[in-house]
Order: sequence, then C-alpha cells, then structure tokens
Amino acid sequence: MIERKKIPLLDAVILLYGYARTRIVEQVKAVAFIILYLVVFQTLILGVPIANALGIAGGIAMVVFGLAFFLEGLVLGLMPLGERVGVKLPTKTTIYVIALFGLLLGFGSTLAEPAISALRTAGAGVRAWESPLLYMLLERNTEQLVLSIGTGVGIAVCLGMFRFYYNLSIKPFIYILMPLVLTFSIIVSFNDSLRSIIGLAWDSGAVTTGAVTVPLVLALGIGVSRASSKGKGSSGEFGIILLASLFPIIAVLTLGTVLSFKAPEITTEENFFSPAKREQALYLFDSEAELASHAFTHGTEMGRRSFYSTEAEYHDALRALTEDPDFRYSLIGEISLADWIIDRASEFERSFIAGADLSGQRGSQESLGPVLKEETMGGARAVIPLSIMLILVLFLLRERIRYKDEVALGLVFTLIGMTLLTSGIRLGLAALGGEVGGQLPRAFATEEKFVDRLMIDDFDPGIVYSVITTDGTKRSFFDMLDNGQITPVEFHENRLDVSSGTYEHVITRTPLFDSRLTVVGIILVLLFAFGLGFGATLAEPALNALGMTVETLTVGTIKQSKIVRVVSIGVGTGILLGLARILFDIPLLYLLVPPYLLLLPLTYLSEEEFTAIAWDSGGVTTGPVTVPLVLAMGLSVGAELNVVDGFGILAMASVFPIITVLTYGLIMKKKQQKSLDQHGEDDDDDEVDISENLIAEKV
Repeated sequence: MIERKKIPLLDAVILLYGYARTRIVEQVKAVAFIILYLVVFQTLILGVPIANALGIAGGIAMVVFGLAFFLEGLVLGLMPLGERVGVKLPTKTTIYVIALFGLLLGFGSTLAEPAISALRTAGAGVRAWESPLLYMLLERNTEQLVLSIGTGVGIAVCLGMFRFYYNLSIKPFIYILMPLVLTFSIIVSFNDSLRSIIGLAWDSGAVTTGAVTVPLVLALGIGVSRASSKGKGSSGEFGIILLASLFPIIAVLTLGTVLSFKAPEITTEENFFSPAKREQALYLFDSEAELASHAFTHGTEMGRRSFYSTEAEYHDALRALTEDPDFRYSLIGEISLADWIIDRASEFERSFIAGADLSGQRGSQESLGPVLKEETMGGARAVIPLSIMLILVLFLLRERIRYKDEVALGLVFTLIGMTLLTSGIRLGLAALGGEVGGQLPRAFATEEKFVDRLMIDDFDPGIVYSVITTDGTKRSFFDMLDNGQITPVEFHENRLDVSSGTYEHVITRTPLFDSRLTVVGIILVLLFAFGLGFGATLAEPALNALGMTVETLTVGTIKQSKIVRVVSIGVGTGILLGLARILFDIPLLYLLVPPYLLLLPLTYLSEEEFTAIAWDSGGVTTGPVTVPLVLAMGLSVGAELNVVDGFGILAMASVFPIITVLTYGLIMKKKQQKSLDQHGEDDDDDEVDISENLIAEKV
C-alpha cells in the first residue's frame, strides 16, 4: 500500500500561490493588448475620457481571473470527461449510439454557449419595418432560432462521430458542404425578405463554436478518433468544429425560408406604423402598446406621427412622455428620458418638450450583484447539465472516473471561471468596447450630432458679438463660463425666447476630422477594427484550448503561440473587411463567396492535418470575448449609418483565419521540404568525400 505523505500547510500555500500566479499572469498577457488598445484609442485618438473607469477596471479584473479559472477547469474537468467518454464509447457500443450521444452533446452545449445570449441581444436594434423576417427571428421566434442553431450543431457533431469512427478525410466534407451552403445563400439572396437574414445565419454558425462547445466536442472527437485508430493520435480529431459552423447556417436559412411565408412585407416606416396597416404590423407585436414602444425606441418622428390618428394625440403622447413615469416606461422602457432626447428625438420633439425635468434621468450602469447572480445561473445551466450527461454516460458504461478529486475541482473551476468571465465581459470589456463603439462614428461623421441642451436663464443679448470669415460671412458668438473655462459659443437668434429671456444652448458632437477628411476617418476606423479583432482573439479561451490541443497532438511541432497569432491576424483582417461592408453597404455575399472559393484550391494543396486544423480555427475564434465586442461595434456603426443590420462581421472573422492558417501550413511545408532537400544534398556531399578518400587510400 502506497503511503500518502502530507505536505505542510505553508509549503502547500507557496506551491499553490506560484501555480496560480503563473496562470493569472498568462491571462493578463492575453487580455492586456485588447484592453490597452481600447483605452488608448478612446482617450488619445477619440479624445473622450473613460466613463465609470473604476467599474470597468473591476470588470476587466474579473475577466482575467475568469479566464484563468475557466481554462484550468477545462483541463482538469470537462475535457478529461469528454475524452474518456469518447475513448470508451467505441469499445462498448455501436457507432449509432455514439452518433446519438454526439447529437445530444452538440445540441446541449450550444444552448449553453455564452455567445448565444449576445446574438439574442443583437435583435434589440433591428427595425421591424425594414426587415420583418429578421425581427421575427430575433424577437418573436427567438426560441425557435436557438433550437434550430442547436439542432444544426447536434447534426454536425453526429456526422463528425461517423467521420472519426471510420477515419474519413475532412476534404470531401468541405468540397460537398461548402458549395451547398454558398449556393443556398446565393439562392435566398434573390428574395428581398430573406436577404436580410444571410448575415444572421452566417454569424450564427460563428457563435456556436465557443467556450463550451469547442473543448467538449474536441475532447469527444479525440477520444473516438483514438479508440477507432487503436490509440494513434493525430490531427484527424479535428474538423468537427468546421461541421458545427456550417450546419447552423443551413438550419437558420431553412427556418427563415419557412417563416418568410408568414412575415409581413418590407415597407416604409410611415406605412408600417399607420392605422391602415395596423393589422399587418401587429403580426410582429402582441399589442398596440408594444408597437408604439417600437416607434419611440426605433423609429423617427415620421413613424411616431404616423402611429397616432391625429396631431393632438401625438402631442398628448409627447407631454405624457415627460410627465407620466408609467406611460414613459411603457414607451421607452429602461431608456432614460435624457438619453431618448439625445439619441432618438427629432428637432421638433426636443423643442416641444423643452423644459422637461431631466435630473436623475441619465442611464445607469449595470450593478455587480444582479449581474453576478444572472451569470452564475447561466454558468450553472451551461456546466452542470453537461457534466451530469458525461458522468451519467460513464456510469452506464460502468467506467470509473479517474482522479475524481481533480475532475470535481475542475468542474468547480469551470463554473467559477465562466461566471467571472461572462460577468467581467458585461461589466468591463463589453462596456469599454461599447463606449469606443459609440464614439467610433465620429471618425467618419461629416455633420455635428445633437448631444444635449442647456437652458440659459436671463440671457443678455448685449454680450453677443460678431465675427467675419475670409469669404465675408458674418457669424455671432457669446462667451460662456463652463467649469472655470471661457468657451466661445455660436449664437442662433431663433433659440432665444425674448419673452422669458431664456436661451437654448444646443451641445453637439463635432466630427473627429474635418468633413473633407472622411477618408482619413474611414481608414482609422478600419485599422481600429483590425486591432480589435487581433486583440480580442488573443484572449479567446476556446482558441487557446484549441492551441493547447494542437501543440500536444503534434508533439510540439505546431506551437500554440504560433497558431494563436496566425489565427488572430486572420480574424483582424476579416473584421476589417466586415466593417467595410457596413460602411460602404456592400452585400455580404460579395465578400464571403470569393474567400471561400479561394479556400477550395488551398484545401486541395494542403495536407490533411493542416486542413482540419485550419477549418476548425475559423470556428473557435468567435467566442465570449470577441462576439460582444464585434457585435457592439458593428451594430453601433450600422445604427449610425442606418444600415438594416450589423451582422456579417463575425462571418468574415471566421473565413479569413482559415486562409491564414492554410497559407501558414503551405509555407511550413515548403520550408520543411527545402530543409529536407538541403539535408539530402549534404548527405550526398559526405558520400562523395568518403569515396574520394577511399580512392586516395587505394592509390
């Protein structure tokens, strides 16, 4: 019997401290770039201070600790369980049972993905009259959307189990499925209603392969592949993430096609909210109150006027908006009145409700307690059912769990890590990204935008002075003391109420560059998008998990750091082009089809191992760190430019990493071949030298 030795408490604490410090420092390095990048860009380039800096700093600290706990938990808990199940299933049951288990695992892990919630939230910005079908999917039929995505991933994992079990090449799957998905997308693009969901469908394929799905599916695939190949580990375990990215696209496009027969037609805002079209509009809403709320939170003055039968009813609604808190909540919900005036009200509406009390009406930050509670429940729903499923399967197979204490600790670490990670992203990283995204349109704006208004009482017209420009234009100004600084303010006569002596000073957001330098602003935004994608990808836990697995399986031939950097460059390039699509209103398929067509010959030229790794790397890049940041940026810019939707950026972020990894593989292959050729020449030279020496000796 082996004698168990006790380690003194102090020594144990020192060991744990050193181990934990190493893991935390690794995560600090992972997220440091994206954090510094966002902070520097906002403060130095955009010239805007960070709001709620303390709360954001606390959220970022939670992200660091969350990543450390989460990755450690995966290594100790979920991945060993998944790999153990994958190894034992082929020895004790049939391939059909394995495939059924893969279906259930893929479906369940997708429902637990943190990034799915970000996709749901994205629906809040869709305008119902511009894209009724997209609104239906994201607001009315959300559960059906999530279930269809989960079904797509389940089918992909099921099919992947067959591939692993019979050791099939991934290339035929690519040559068949990729043209099928592209063709399906091209066909639906000819329908005006269906065209609006293409970006959502492709982004759905991107968000399904995140922090929960990737480690579990990879572990299961590794187990099945090793068992079926009698213990020979290779990169044949990869390729399943590719399938899990493609089938959700097909599932969402299919669901959209079915729902399109019931969806209202695309129309103008005025027609959509008019009483004559009320019946069609209410197909998307449960009541007229919800429809009115959509007009106030998503529409313009035109839509709000159209909703009410008479001008008097419209004016009464504006008065009640400022005077009746219950009515205000029914119209604009959690949006503060001040924020509604700044972001959504027209010039007429701002003038009509001028003088309303806006004190205490500013939007508030999310508080720590409710966020932690919500994310803990979400983490529990993600980790506990999946863990029970894996443990139950092992129990049915009559297999003992090795190192139970480590596995239990790993599951606890996974739950803690997911809770801290998702909470920190909401409170810190996403908040910081949202701030930058909100200010980003300044870089390419050509006009001033309303920010706030300030009423100046007892205004004295005598302080107004005139200036003249070089072209002879006269303008009037007055000096205003604000926070101890004297600032010239342009005077507009129509804003002075002579009877009350009150002047309305309108504060506007000026463009970052001169209106003639919008090209510089656009270039700046695109460069920012590249940096955002590169930095966010470095922090993705799923990519790091894939990188660790790749390095282990290739016995260090392919380094984790190399794969992560190559993939990050691809993601940055994809996000840059995805944002360019929104800026210039380019159809998504114009940017998606060419790179995927390029991938077909690259796949043919690449070795099997790099092909599977490359196509999987495109799926693991869009996880809980990248998705909220990219979606927030895309939707913010899209809203500024009145684009129907901000989807499609994630799809672009998934295709270009495949290109960069395949290219990297071909370069490595060429270098290895060159090295082998040189080694062969050196051997030939050595043989010649030996022969010459022998001849000389004989002579």
